[in-house]
Amino acid sequence: MMQAIVMRDYGGPEVLVPGTVPDPQQRDGWTTVRLGASALNWHDTLARRGVYHSPLPAVLGADGAGTLVETGEDVVILPSLFWGARESAPAAGFEILGDHRSGTYAEYVSVPDECLFPRPAGLGLHEAAAFGLVGVTAYRALFTRGRLTAGESLLVLGASGGVATMAVSLAAAVGATVTVTSASEAKIDRARELGARAGVDHSAPDWVEQARKLTPGGEGFDLVLDPVGRVGESLGALRAGGRCVVLGANAQETTPLEVRPFYFGQHDLLGTTMGSPRDFAGLLRLVNERTVRPPIIDRTYPLDQAAEAHRYLESGAGFGKIVLDHG
Repeated sequence: MMQAIVMRDYGGPEVLVPGTVPDPQQRDGWTTVRLGASALNWHDTLARRGVYHSPLPAVLGADGAGTLVETGEDVVILPSLFWGARESAPAAGFEILGDHRSGTYAEYVSVPDECLFPRPAGLGLHEAAAFGLVGVTAYRALFTRGRLTAGESLLVLGASGGVATMAVSLAAAVGATVTVTSASEAKIDRARELGARAGVDHSAPDWVEQARKLTPGGEGFDLVLDPVGRVGESLGALRAGGRCVVLGANAQETTPLEVRPFYFGQHDLLGTTMGSPRDFAGLLRLVNERTVRPPIIDRTYPLDQAAEAHRYLESGAGFGKIVLDHG
């Protein structure tokens, strides 16, 4: 039996309780990792609430880093399971680690071989644990789906989340001009430290117009990355022929769309989530070839304080990633 954070009911952070569960079973095509750290994602809170109907009892956690049990090699985990052969979208059997099978809030985890990658040399254990989900999600959104190139202008909604902060770092590394939004001037200042050029307060009623004024000629952005679901405003920030990538719905799950400005503007509206092994390999190449800031670690908690870590995540006070140290 191994130590883990066990969820026996859906609900608030209090359902995350230290306990024991069976060790992972060995099977062909899968490898067991001894976890040194795991990281929280908003996705974990949705699984905890029962949105994904995780079989109970459950061990949550998509992100993690550690060592291979058999060889001791340092590895980072790609949380996308069973992506499939088609790069344009995941296959019908796609899962995120920690949804329907045991995740990373534990001593050990077993994942398909294609989901294991050497830990990048420039990342410490905690940074590597926080790297997988936000890294592959941001990479796919920016480059595979968003087609971002050097010299283009990018607007990232929300300056403080894990995906948003990673997106700022990656975009700045390839030579894009990055603007962010936040209701907090302090968070905008921290995004500048990651490579953003400017920021606007998205609580202001005219924030879209303010953001557009920061682009060449006030024409709008080449690409908008929307991790929160403010689609109408995101489209309004685009230049003619611009692209908007949507990858979240925390702010709103439905939105009205003015159809004529959309098609007269020749806009691309693209959805995305997570990323494939090929996306993750591309991310690792980028990290190795360019100067990319590692994931921002906001707070670290011992594994047995996972419930407290979830409370902090849901408070919205953080900037960057929250990590569980497995000791």
